[in-house]
Formats: sequence, C-alpha cells, structure tokens
Amino acid sequence: MDGGARTVKKAAVRRSRRPKAAGTTVATEVAAVDLGSNSFHMLVARENDGQLQVLDRLREAVRLAAGLGADRKLTHDAELRALACLERFGERLRQLPPHRVRVVGTNTLRRLQDGGAFVAAAEKALGHEVGIISGVEEARLVYNGVTHGMDTRGHARPRRLVVDIGGGSTELIIGRGADAQLMESVPLGCVVHTQRFFADGEITRARMREARLAARVEIEFLERRYRRAGWDSALGASGTVRGAWRVMKGQGWSDELITRDALEKTLELTIRTGKIERIDFPGLREDRRPVFAGGIAVLAGIFDGLGIAQMETSEHALREGLIYDLLGRLSDRDVRNRSVEQMADRYGIDRHHAQAVERTALKLLDQVVTSWQLDRRVASTLLRWAARLQEIGLIVAHDGSHRHGEYILRNADLFGFSLTDQSMLAALVRLQRGKFANSVIEEVPEAWRGLVRKLAVLFRLAVVLHRARTPGLRVPLKISADARSLKLAFRAGWLDRHPLTREDLDLEAQYLEPAGIRLRVA
Repeated sequence: MDGGARTVKKAAVRRSRRPKAAGTTVATEVAAVDLGSNSFHMLVARENDGQLQVLDRLREAVRLAAGLGADRKLTHDAELRALACLERFGERLRQLPPHRVRVVGTNTLRRLQDGGAFVAAAEKALGHEVGIISGVEEARLVYNGVTHGMDTRGHARPRRLVVDIGGGSTELIIGRGADAQLMESVPLGCVVHTQRFFADGEITRARMREARLAARVEIEFLERRYRRAGWDSALGASGTVRGAWRVMKGQGWSDELITRDALEKTLELTIRTGKIERIDFPGLREDRRPVFAGGIAVLAGIFDGLGIAQMETSEHALREGLIYDLLGRLSDRDVRNRSVEQMADRYGIDRHHAQAVERTALKLLDQVVTSWQLDRRVASTLLRWAARLQEIGLIVAHDGSHRHGEYILRNADLFGFSLTDQSMLAALVRLQRGKFANSVIEEVPEAWRGLVRKLAVLFRLAVVLHRARTPGLRVPLKISADARSLKLAFRAGWLDRHPLTREDLDLEAQYLEPAGIRLRVA
C-alpha cells in the first residue's frame, strides 16, 4: 500500500473513531449542509479532544444543476426535489440553534438568476439560513475538510494537490500542510458535462474524446502555475472521484490508488457500454450511474492537463471543511476575523482610528440592541468588521472612497465569508457617509435588509463622531431609540466645544430621512 494512501486512511480513522479519554466533556453538536449541484449532504458531528465524531450523515442525489435551464432558472420539478430533501434535513436539524448550523450553496446556486425566492423557501424548509459561497471559498473549505488532521510524520508539511469534482464545478487546490496556497474553481462538473456531451444517453468514442479534451481546455489557464508549484501527492474528493475509484477497484484494476492505466481502462469500459442506461458497474452507486460518463471525462481531462500519474482518494470534502470552520467560529477561531485583519494590513488601514470608530459603534449598539430587537452577536460582528475596513477605499482615492471600499469588498476573496456576509459588509462601508442610498440596501438579501439598515445608521454616527480623528476621544453620549427615531444626548457643553461634529450631526439628520429615521440631538 502506498504511504500516502495509508496517511489518508489513518487520518480518516483518527478523525472519526478515536476513543474519548476518560473524563472528557462531551462537546457541542454542530451540523453542516452542502447544497451541491449534484447531491445535497448533511453532516452532524461534535468535536471531542480535537477529534471529530460523526453523529449522523444524510445524502440525497437532487441533481440541482440538471434542473437549471438556459435562462438560469430552476425547473419546477428541480425545486420540488430540492425542497422535499431539505424538509427531511430540516427535521433532523430543528433542535439545533442557528449558530451551530452552517448551510452553504455552491455552483448552481451561484449561477441561479433571481434566486431569492428559492433560497427563502430553502431556509423555511431547513429552518436555518442558507449562505451562498464563492468558488474560491468552496475550494478553501474543501482543502480544509480533506487535509484537516492528516498525519505529517516523516514528511514535514507535505505539498498536496486536492481535486474535488462536483456536479457543476471542480475545485483544484494546492497547499502545504494545512495551508491552501493556490485555489481555483472551474465550471466543470459531472452533471453539466454529462448534459453537454451525453444528453441523449449515447456514449461514443468520439464524444468521450471531445468531453475529455473540453475538460482539459477548461483548466488550461491554470496548468502552468499548478505544474510549476508541484505537489508531493494528489488527493481526489467527493462522489465523482470516489465513484471512479470504486469502479476501478471492482474491476480489479486498482487497489488504493487511481492510476492512469486504471483510468484509461475505466474510460474504455464506459465507452463500450454505449449508453448511459447500461452503466451498471460493480461498486458504483445507482444514483451515480446517470452522471458517470461526464464525471470520468472530467477526471481524465484533469489527469491530462496536470500530468497526474496517480491519485489517492478521501472520504472527506466540503461538509467536513464546513464543520471545522464552524467549530473555529464557536471557539473564537473565526477565519473571517483573520481575513479582515489581513485585508486591513494589506490596505494600510489606520488601526487606531478604526478601533476608535469600532468602540463608539459598539457603545451605540449596546444602548439600542433591546429597543431595536437586534441579535447582539451578529450585529456586533458586522459593526466590528465594518469599522476595521471603513477606510479600505482610500487605497483608490479619497473622493468616493466609500464607493471604492464597497466595490473592493463585494469582489474580494474573503476567506470564511459567504456572499451574503460580503454583501452586508460592503453595504455598511458604502453607507458610512453621504446621502443614504436605499438602493444599496436592496442589494442585500431581503431577510437581512432591516438589520443592515439599522446598523448603517449606528455606523454612520460613529464615523461622524470620529471625523476629527482626535486621539483617545471618548464621546460622552447617551442614545435612545424607537422604531423610527433616535435621540442623542451629549454631556452639557460638549457639542459647543466640537462645532464640526454639531454641524455634521445636523447634516446627518437630513441624510437619515430617506432611511426612515428621525435623528434628534440634545
């Protein structure tokens, strides 16, 4: 058995079967749901002494990508399949609080046009928020799930290539040890590739050759970078790779590795069947058969393009990465905080000023959190991020810096962030000053608009109060609020000594009228 393959197997055993030490405390139960383009997965687990204990798994082949039409809208049947599945998942997750569940949508939900109604229905069925993630964030989570806790003894921080072929996209990552370094998500998947080349169910040698070449063309832009970076071992994750390996093993062509010879034989076997409906290979799950032809063509194209000689397989993928990421959030190791800090460093943010704005924004929040019925944890996190990245747009220009900041934050790769997270953060940075643009609020998912509107008001006030950038300023301020008004009360004489602030607050009262907030200053 290959040493690398032993590593994957041992890591899987350690992560799921290691016995608890006597007297240890049972950890909190958490769950991850992956709304993939081919299958929906749910994983319920807990961490004890650094080891992941899987409590429950559910998987259903929904084939969401197959229901996405040319107009980028889901067919009625695809919606019904998806929501019925999520109703079943929701029953299992109903007793878990929101902060212990993470649900993400991937390629098909990224491509879905005007998907707000479907996402809202999905959230209702599950009872939990759905966050759509970028391709790069998906790649990071896949790498984290595959490599977390893998044994590195005898080979310090090995360099790994991880390949995850999903239903609508393929993630390719190179990392060293636990750190992902090169990450790409390309529009290749077993469902979409099957639809493109084998839609009528016919499998011919010419079609398979064309499908294989098309997959290689799709990854051509990254071939040179990835080959130059190199890797010590290649790992394949998720159903397409695992399904191909099981077929090879069932035929006696492979033991623990996918080899190039075994891959070629599997391609030939698939071609000889002639039709998708005849695919019935030992070891291949029934729900994998309809998309196997497209998946094996994608795998072959990746082997060709990157010059892969052999590949190990891993049982772990995106859902395990989600679990580890969620556990990090619950134990004050939220990767999103690290992303914000790294971006602040990269763009030369004035940390002292950012901390002053943050301190005042949180002070304001504390005084209205009850009257405005805000979730303190969510609200304080968003305000903290916005304060720390408030001036990111200055890297472009002072004029319109809030607009430049919004653009950067909407389009940056922020590890750990869902697209919803990014849209809320970008909106707060955009709304920090100037006229209150309600159109910016409309770009936030509907369920979060009320929260963002209220936080934007608090953030604007904090920015105004620190416009003079006075070192060590503590604003002697009391704030009271109801649904449509705010009253600011300053210590007697303070505003007289800060005339610029008084003028800015008078102007701010006019700016907040379109937000439906009446501002009074005393």
